[in-house]
Amino acid sequence: MKPAPPDVKQQSASTAVDDTIWSRVVACLEAASDRKALDPVVLDLREASQVADYFVILSGRSDTQVRAVAEAVEQRARQSGVRPIAVEGLRHGQWVLLDFGDFIVHVFYEPVRRFYEIERLWSRAPRVELPVLFADAAAASGSTPLPPR
Repeated sequence: MKPAPPDVKQQSASTAVDDTIWSRVVACLEAASDRKALDPVVLDLREASQVADYFVILSGRSDTQVRAVAEAVEQRARQSGVRPIAVEGLRHGQWVLLDFGDFIVHVFYEPVRRFYEIERLWSRAPRVELPVLFADAAAASGSTPLPPR
């Protein structure tokens, strides 16, 4: 069962679009979880920016894991008929950005994520409460949540 999108307005056409976008975000989170991505965070940008509806922010413990997570996310999205508009940083595996238009996935090597503090830069955007299965996966991997700023 897919979790419901956060705080969706009750307009039929808008709701259908939001449901579709959210189901794609969840699919990407599932793919990332399968590759043991750490500290998943989803920021709801719908009221904060026109860049995208959501930022999905993930971490990996090595450049190899960062690339594996990013490739798994891209593959899962393609399987559901969505291709990224752009993919940046895959070769180096420090910060991979996958732009799907309605949402953007950032996969960071842990020290790079701590350095850029992207969650702090977008602190006005509310965090989406993630389904328990993603929180449990992060806990099971031994992940330590990033400290709040």
